[in-house]
Amino acid sequence: MNPVIKLSEEELISLLQHKDEKAFNYLYDNYSGAIYGLILRIVISKEYAEEVIQDVFMKVWKNIGQYDVSKGRLYTWMINISRNTAIDYLKSKSYQNEQKNQSLSNFVNEDGSQFENSHIDDIGMKRADLIGMKSIVYSLKREWQELIELAYYQGFTQIEIADKLSIPIGTVKTRTRNALLALKELLKDYQ
Repeated sequence: MNPVIKLSEEELISLLQHKDEKAFNYLYDNYSGAIYGLILRIVISKEYAEEVIQDVFMKVWKNIGQYDVSKGRLYTWMINISRNTAIDYLKSKSYQNEQKNQSLSNFVNEDGSQFENSHIDDIGMKRADLIGMKSIVYSLKREWQELIELAYYQGFTQIEIADKLSIPIGTVKTRTRNALLALKELLKDYQ
């Protein structure tokens, strides 16, 4: 029986920077569950999450030399890589084409009804509904709904949102702030 090895974060980072495969296995064994959960919340599909988690751990392995301990913990760095990789996956042409080729039945609620307010991407709002946010977001002003959808469920930057909606970046920032404040007030009722 192998004894359980416990590495400090500093030891783990040092071993990873020296490309120690046992350290990589340790990293995967101890962090993959949490990372997978985060990725799954973003991409929704287990199949997609499995693809993305492989990419994440390869990026961590290849880029561990870029990790800067003064900027945060290893786990936080990995979370950022995971989130960005998952969002990049959702924006990828192959994913977008696959979504376009799926039948309409994939975008219908389990009860058979279609999503209301079709001006917002059904896939993103379906993700929001999985965490119970659809009805809350739909209670916001229409322009705020769109901003939340684009920024938080599709991963667009504020600059990309400004380009997509043909509005100034300052307007995007102001509306996003107002939308989040309104959403925060609405969420108080659900705590």
